[in-house]
Parts: sequence; structure tokens; C-alpha cells
Amino acid sequence: MEKETLYKYAPLFLVGIALVFQYNLFVTPAKLEQTHREILAEIAQLYITKGEFGNVKEQIADINKKVDKIYDKLMNERSSDGFNQN
Repeated sequence: MEKETLYKYAPLFLVGIALVFQYNLFVTPAKLEQTHREILAEIAQLYITKGEFGNVKEQIADINKKVDKIYDKLMNERSSDGFNQN
């Protein structure tokens, strides 16, 4: 390579390197790991796990069964008292 060509393109090369460092176009592994941990912490606050969802689903099913039992009991008492007779 000739010196004249090197002198001609050196400013462009330096500007390119400056832009890479100024705008952080390349991520370091430490920065990437830190961002990954932040994302995981945010997700843990916003969403529940499959296990927790299964537990909530079971609790809702139990509540529905209990409500059905209460409803049946109330309907049986109403029919035995004569409230539902037309």
C-alpha cells in the first residue's frame, strides 16, 4: 500500500473507529450479561411461572366447586321451603 493512499483514507478510518466507540456499536460480554440479568429481573416481577399458574388454576377450580356446592345447597333449601313453586 502506498503512503499517499494511506494518508488519503486515514481520516475516514479514524472517523469510523470513533463512531464505533461513540455509539457503542459493539457490546462487551459484561454489558450483555448485565442487560440479561436486568431483563430477567423485570420478567420475574411482571410474570408468574408455570408452577405458580398451575397452583392458581387449582385454587380457582376449588373455589368453583365450593361455589357450586353452596348454590346447590341454596337451591335445595329454596325448593324445600316452597319458594320455587309457581
